[in-house]
Amino acid sequence: MRFRHADGTVVHLGYCANVHPVEDIEGVLAQLAVYAEPVRRLLAADRLGLGLWLARDVAAGLAADPAAVARLRAELDARGLEVVTLNGFPYSGFGDAAVKYRVYSPDWSDRRRAEYTADLATVLAGILPSDAVRGSISTLPLGWREPWPAVAQYAARSHIDAVAAHLAELTARTGTVIRVGFEPEPGCVIEQTDQAIELLTGLDPSHFGVCVDTAHLAVAHEEPAHALKALRDAGLPIVKVQASAALEAPQPDDPATRAALARFAEPRYLHQTREEGAGGLHGTDDLDEALSGDTLPADAPWRVHFHIPLHAEIEAPLTGTHDVLTRTLTEGFSGTPFTDHIEVETYTWQVLPEEERPRDARELARGIAAEMAWARRELIAAGLSEVSS
Repeated sequence: MRFRHADGTVVHLGYCANVHPVEDIEGVLAQLAVYAEPVRRLLAADRLGLGLWLARDVAAGLAADPAAVARLRAELDARGLEVVTLNGFPYSGFGDAAVKYRVYSPDWSDRRRAEYTADLATVLAGILPSDAVRGSISTLPLGWREPWPAVAQYAARSHIDAVAAHLAELTARTGTVIRVGFEPEPGCVIEQTDQAIELLTGLDPSHFGVCVDTAHLAVAHEEPAHALKALRDAGLPIVKVQASAALEAPQPDDPATRAALARFAEPRYLHQTREEGAGGLHGTDDLDEALSGDTLPADAPWRVHFHIPLHAEIEAPLTGTHDVLTRTLTEGFSGTPFTDHIEVETYTWQVLPEEERPRDARELARGIAAEMAWARRELIAAGLSEVSS
């Protein structure tokens, strides 16, 4: 799905396929038929954007096999799909029973992260629509916050430089521009905007920038207008926005609220929890930890890193941070567009409370289509107009 800003910029909207965490090329091709094409048809869209997640082995295999890349592109074209962005945050095992901290490994201090990202760029250059201005890849914000000694930062910069060289060579050879966006996330080396500015300023903006995840922005209790202005003033491009909403508990000291939150404590993904109060931002690494003790004061609302479907009505006493997402879009498109790649990223459908999970592929496709319809309405409300591809 494509939209046009008043200044003529074309903005691409898609959904992130890490909700279908397959780890072989046949599985990637199957998801196009089982999920993505049905979502496109439900939306009555002539073309649907898809943010592919390619696990490490899939990315390496495709990067080494131009014929396989051509096959993937042909399948996308045949099904009315386009890929302008890849999710390069999870390396592998994203559908495992317990992911938790493993999603941050390998980090940018490990050369495997650079090799993976370079392979993703090679693949993306081969499947990018010919009329797209550029491609984007989101990646983890260097690594988990600890341990992160100076030697890790030094190694990370060396590996980033290696990817920069690859991206430059790719552009020179193919004419395709690919940018990598580091995605601030609670608990990581880069959690908030000021850390992104401190650690990423100086990288070549033609190759690197920031991926703003609006759920992460909300959990960090950042105000969109301030964050976007700070990034703009620092000269850090927003190469991609992940449109997402986090879970919020307005009264975390209420027993009914805690019981409702406990339904979202699950064993697969990490659900960092933050409270802004006296003394600044308080936090835990997971929702279980927040609920099991007095680590957080519970004097102010909790925001939980649990991506909830954008269109869903959240049952009281809980709510969602949709207002942060809508304010980000309103602020970001009020003048010069702040990005041209937007990706709906709700990867948590299968770990929602059991009665709220989709029962089969058709139900999941309907849910994703409802999210995309919600995002379409918000982009139009922000002043963009939908255009045919």
